[in-house]
Amino acid sequence: MRGLTWDHPRGYAPLDELTRLDRAGANPYGQVPEPIVWDRQPLEGFESEPIARLCETYDVMVIDHPGLGAATGALVPMEELFEPEELAGLRFAGRSLESYHLDGRQWALPLDAATQVAAARPGVHVPSSWPEVREAAVSGRMALCLGGPHAFLMFCAVTCGDFLDEEAGERALELMAELLALADPEVSLLNPIGVLDAMAAGRVDFCPLLYGYVTYPLAFTDAPAWPGRAPGSVLGGTGLVVSRRRIDSVRDAVRAHLLRLTSQPVQAELFPAVGGQPAARSVWDTPGFYRDTLATMEAAWVRPRFPGYIALQERSSALIREGLLARAPARDLLKTLHEEWRTP
Repeated sequence: MRGLTWDHPRGYAPLDELTRLDRAGANPYGQVPEPIVWDRQPLEGFESEPIARLCETYDVMVIDHPGLGAATGALVPMEELFEPEELAGLRFAGRSLESYHLDGRQWALPLDAATQVAAARPGVHVPSSWPEVREAAVSGRMALCLGGPHAFLMFCAVTCGDFLDEEAGERALELMAELLALADPEVSLLNPIGVLDAMAAGRVDFCPLLYGYVTYPLAFTDAPAWPGRAPGSVLGGTGLVVSRRRIDSVRDAVRAHLLRLTSQPVQAELFPAVGGQPAARSVWDTPGFYRDTLATMEAAWVRPRFPGYIALQERSSALIREGLLARAPARDLLKTLHEEWRTP
């Protein structure tokens, strides 16, 4: 069987370790009928490679939930692989499982859980509210995270998902413009990995909102919130989907792999040991990174999954990033963004 994951240790290290144990012939996490050979794609592949096209090559894939809408015809719903009681017994962090539920079917099982949170170098305090972040940015070495789709995802987080609301949208864009004027201009245009690398190297001290990575030697806390609101964040993470391309010949092997990958021992023991970031709800009670960001995980907004959403997300992010850099008035930028979303 062939599988596809993303090219970061968090995405491939647990899978490679299970493969290594299988080849050793004594896997303590259980044997499978047939191994999976895992290929890797860049993180940006989640946005650039349609899942349906990948289904022509791969049996199992690690995906991001927004790509589901255009792919369900090429996928096997989990209800065709598992009994209802098997699915009902699985527990995942926040709305991870729900994010892969579409049109009444469960299309994936969560493998990795993530959402936007605050990150800082050890000893640096990140305020818990957006007004306080603005104040802290005046004297602190701060960066935003606006690379790729992340300008739009920050906008969605700051609006708590109400990005088509004019008042919430204008307020969010004004805040982002104020923060960008105070932030490191180069680091702020990177993706989360780039920003975290810069922070770990000492170039900046904190970022108020980016996707958390448990493996970095940094302090992660809940995302900032508007007064009286829950932390605003956009759910990330990854899930396991199964293609229809030859399911009749690999059904038992696929079932075995998915059950093992989502099992408590693999999620709670193997994943943390090799640099993974598990989706199992039990792990998110662990002190440190997980417990310190659990409230944000549970409140995170699930993105749309309609066909064409990923391309729209990319265009929207470019509009926001370019508008912020050009110092466009928030009202004009919001109008342009809303026109983009109203265009068929």
